[in-house]
Amino acid sequence: MSMTTTSGAAILSPEQIGELVIRPLGQASVAMQVSTVVEITGSSLRVPVVSADPAAAWTAEGAEIGVSDPTLVEIDITPKKLAALTVISNELAADSSPAAQQIVGDGITRDLARKLDAAYFGDTTTNGPSGLLSIAATSVDAGDTWANFDWAEQAKSVAEQRNAAVTAFVCSPTTAVKLATLKEYGTAGSNRPLLQGDPTAPATRVIAGVPLLSTPSVADDLVWAIPQARSVLALRSGATVVVDSSAFFSSDRTGVRASLRVGWGFTDPAAISKIAPTP
Repeated sequence: MSMTTTSGAAILSPEQIGELVIRPLGQASVAMQVSTVVEITGSSLRVPVVSADPAAAWTAEGAEIGVSDPTLVEIDITPKKLAALTVISNELAADSSPAAQQIVGDGITRDLARKLDAAYFGDTTTNGPSGLLSIAATSVDAGDTWANFDWAEQAKSVAEQRNAAVTAFVCSPTTAVKLATLKEYGTAGSNRPLLQGDPTAPATRVIAGVPLLSTPSVADDLVWAIPQARSVLALRSGATVVVDSSAFFSSDRTGVRASLRVGWGFTDPAAISKIAPTP
């Protein structure tokens, strides 16, 4: 696969983009892991949300059944452009080995994942979608310090009261260490961790039966409890990876640009919990 013959040409087929960029992005981005990802071909994704169910009633035999209609609202998710640019030497660009392709793909994927997660777990983003900090999530008090996991059960209850289930807790790496080092009997000198393990995946962290994920995009001492069904991420098909050596001609380098469109919406913000201690 040549990376240098034609300036401004797409260097990857749609199938290669999926393997080299899109699939690794889904594994690297925490936002994509905790959301329901929907691939679309249009300019937006319209998600119907039932804000009030039809009313059922006990009815006598032979009597007319009362008619009731659900209350429907709609969330319009418009994907925004997310682009990454990396510069590589022409020696690397000319190397068609799978290892060289993987190096380029890994760099692009990491950059896209960082930007995507920063927007998802942030507030408002210039030219991008608004994140979790911009919605009216339910606040859960974790107490004076991270001393136990009672807050996890409270967050699960918040979601359950809205017919949802928490599928992931997300925090910063620093907070994850604090939670992972809590002991069952702190005052008695116990070394037995309070954090649960998953025998099927020993490297993962689990709290109250729910996976705990970490990303630097979340502030310290903050944990999000997210039901996957209430976070919809729209990924527009047609991602591109383009190479161009003209801008970096004097340094004998080649620019590789990746571009895709992604957006998200929260169908029930109150089902998502924002957990923090209050010293």
